[in-house]
Amino acid sequence: MRLTMRERRAVVNATAKRYQHASKKGRGVILDEFTHTTGYTRTYAARVLAHWLRKKVLTIGGVRTIYVLGLKKSKPKGKNAPKRPATYGSDIVRLLKILWAMAGGLCGKRLAPFIRDVVPVLERFEELPGLTREQRKKLLAVSPATIDRLLAPERAKYQLKGRSTTRPGSLLKHQIPIRTYSDWDENKPGFLEADLVAQDGGIPASNVIHSLTLTDVASGWTEVRALRSKARRWVLEALKEMRSGLPFEILGLDSDNGSEFINEELFLYCQDQHLTFTRSRSQRKNDSCFVEQKNYSVVRQAIGYARMDTEKQLACLKELYRPLCLLTNYFLPSAKLLSKTRDGAHVTKKHDEPKTPYQRLLNHEAVDPNVKAHLKRRRRSLNPADLRRQISSCQERLTKMTETKAQTTLRKKRKHLDAIY
Repeated sequence: MRLTMRERRAVVNATAKRYQHASKKGRGVILDEFTHTTGYTRTYAARVLAHWLRKKVLTIGGVRTIYVLGLKKSKPKGKNAPKRPATYGSDIVRLLKILWAMAGGLCGKRLAPFIRDVVPVLERFEELPGLTREQRKKLLAVSPATIDRLLAPERAKYQLKGRSTTRPGSLLKHQIPIRTYSDWDENKPGFLEADLVAQDGGIPASNVIHSLTLTDVASGWTEVRALRSKARRWVLEALKEMRSGLPFEILGLDSDNGSEFINEELFLYCQDQHLTFTRSRSQRKNDSCFVEQKNYSVVRQAIGYARMDTEKQLACLKELYRPLCLLTNYFLPSAKLLSKTRDGAHVTKKHDEPKTPYQRLLNHEAVDPNVKAHLKRRRRSLNPADLRRQISSCQERLTKMTETKAQTTLRKKRKHLDAIY
């Protein structure tokens, strides 16, 4: 039976004083009884009981007076409130910034397992000199929420946006089936999504440098290669080269409807190699959500949106993607969506524990033991700090090339205008 507002107020009036004078354990018991009686949520009920009749403001003879009604006084708030000493000082924040930059700007939920996994590796390579036992203990214990709070000022400085350059390819489109999830065993490594990222600087063109991204659905293993253009010959050549370096056999390939993928050469190659070749639906980015996510988190966050179309930039990109793929696959954890439920406008998502693609392959029973042993040997030889330094070096060179080209173009425009006038 639902209580009226008058009845609820009577229940609150009878319960509040007992709640405010109870111990922490006693307040929990009272809250259970109170929420069951009134139907309030636990958070709202605790707030109501804690502040019920605590203070009363009366105006008598034009004078505003505050009366405290003999209940337990609240703790002082604002500037006069006693502050709890900070658990994580400036030294821990400095170390968090270093590890956050090394990981490429991960969120707290992914950065926390990264820190616990990579700190012993960095100590082995002597990349954290002067790290005390107390600092190490705090780094390994810091929670994702605390990481986000401490790094919020740094994270607010960076934000990137982009655009799509996919153009439809109608040739053989009817022969390449639309991917349905019943056709793929997404829990087994080997089924990959492919996509291109254009470095056109916001001006669509087919002759600029493109990045080809391959992402394994089951493990999240990602490989990226720089292409001279989006021509189908470069796409097929890169796919063959990437296939030879993957730690598992390719079983299926899914792409968008761009002509760089929907063509006879790639279609016949997949038929000859007995690969399941499917395509996504037009204008449905969620059909290729795994690789679309990596286009941003791996490619765009590393190289941005500047226009690139020179041979030097292509060579530098190829050099950059090697350490970037190693860092992403062996050290950067990601969380996979387990379920999504909708209750009206509220959507609840549940993710698994963040793991690196390397860890997911090691835990998968379908991966050959010899491959797992090779992956373990490879990881032991990798220094994540050194990989990040290689990436940063290539990024600085790319930035200088882009700035130099922009300045050259600007000088030519000014010279042309001077000649006109």
